Amino acid sequence: MSAERRVGVGIIGCGNISSAYLKAMQGFAVLEVIGVADMKPEVAEKKAAEFGLTAMPVDALLADPRVEIIVNLTIPRAHVEVGLRAIAAGKHVYGEKPFGVTFAEGKRLAEAAKAAGLRVGSAPDTFLGGGHQQARALIDSGAVGEVVGGTAYFACAGHERWHPDPAFYYDFGGGPVLDMGPYYITDLVNLLGPVASVQAMSATPQKERPILSDAKRGQMMPVKVFTHVAGLLQFRSGAIIQVTLSFDVPAHAHLPFELYGSKLTMLVPDPNNFGGEVKTRPATEKDWTTVPYALPYADGNYRSLGVADMAHAILEGRPHRASGDLALHVLEVMEAFETASRERRAVEITTPVERPAPLAESVIG
Repeated sequence: MSAERRVGVGIIGCGNISSAYLKAMQGFAVLEVIGVADMKPEVAEKKAAEFGLTAMPVDALLADPRVEIIVNLTIPRAHVEVGLRAIAAGKHVYGEKPFGVTFAEGKRLAEAAKAAGLRVGSAPDTFLGGGHQQARALIDSGAVGEVVGGTAYFACAGHERWHPDPAFYYDFGGGPVLDMGPYYITDLVNLLGPVASVQAMSATPQKERPILSDAKRGQMMPVKVFTHVAGLLQFRSGAIIQVTLSFDVPAHAHLPFELYGSKLTMLVPDPNNFGGEVKTRPATEKDWTTVPYALPYADGNYRSLGVADMAHAILEGRPHRASGDLALHVLEVMEAFETASRERRAVEITTPVERPAPLAESVIG
C-alpha cells in the first residue's frame, strides 16, 4: 500500500539502539524523521550528524507541530516519564521495550493515552517479521492442532561482555525478564493469545559482576535484580509454556522456541529476529520439514516496523499491532514472574488483550 502522506516522527533517546531504528526508518516511506533529541545534547548532535538529521532540545521536539509520533528510546526507567510528557504534548507514543519497569506505571501510561485520545505502542515488533507471521499462519490454519505445551528459552553469560555501559541491565528495571522477556512473551501472545496465570522461581547467583567490555573493563556492578528465572505460563487457550530467561548461563544447546501441538511440533525462530526457519515434525516422521514462506520482513533488521504500522494505522483509522494493550499485558506477565518467585504462588493475569491482527503483506508502498 502507499501512504497518503508521511507521518512526522521525533526520536527521544540517542543511545545504542537508536541507530537500528534510524537505519530501518529509511526504508519506510510513511515515516518522516523531523528531529532527534537526548538529555545529553552532544549525543543528539552526533547521532543527527551520522544520519543527516536535525538535533533538537527535548522540549522543542515535543512542541514541534510536525511531529505526530514520539519514538521513545530512553533507558527503561525513563520510558513512562518521557511517554507521559509526549502524551501531555499531544503526541502519539511508540516506546522501546519494556513498556515500563512496573505494571502500575505502565498502566498510568496506557490510561493517560486513552484519556487523551492518543495512541501508545511499544517494541518489540519482531513478531511482525516473516518468520513469526508464518508460524502464526500455521497455527491459525489448524496445521499444528491444539497447542498443548512448549518451551521458550533465552540464556547467555551476561550483557557485560559486549555492551559499553551495561550497569543498567543489573539495576532496577533491568534483568533478563524485562530485557529479553518482551520478545518471547509478545510473540507467545501473538501465537497463542493472552496469558492466564504465571508461576516462577528466580535467583541472583552473583551479587556483583565485573564489566568485561573494553570501555569500562574491570569496573564492578552491583546486581539488584533476579538474573536467572524459570517460569510456567498457562494461557487462556490451555497451553502451558516453560520459560527460562537468564544472564547466568555460559553456554547451552536449547532452541529459542518449541511449540507442541496435537498434530505436530513446530520450531519457531528466535523472537529477537524478524526472520528465521520455521520447522515442523509430526509423530509419524523422523525428520524435520522446513516450511517455505514468502512473507515480508524476514531478511533483515526492521526495528521500527511497529512505528511504520502505527503511522499507517493513524492514516487508515485502524488499530496498530504493537499496541499499548499488548505491551501492558506483557508487562503484567513479566512482573508476575517476580511476584510468583517471591511469594511462591501462581499469579493470575488480569489485563485483557486480543491477538494482534496478522501481517500478511507489506505495510509500505
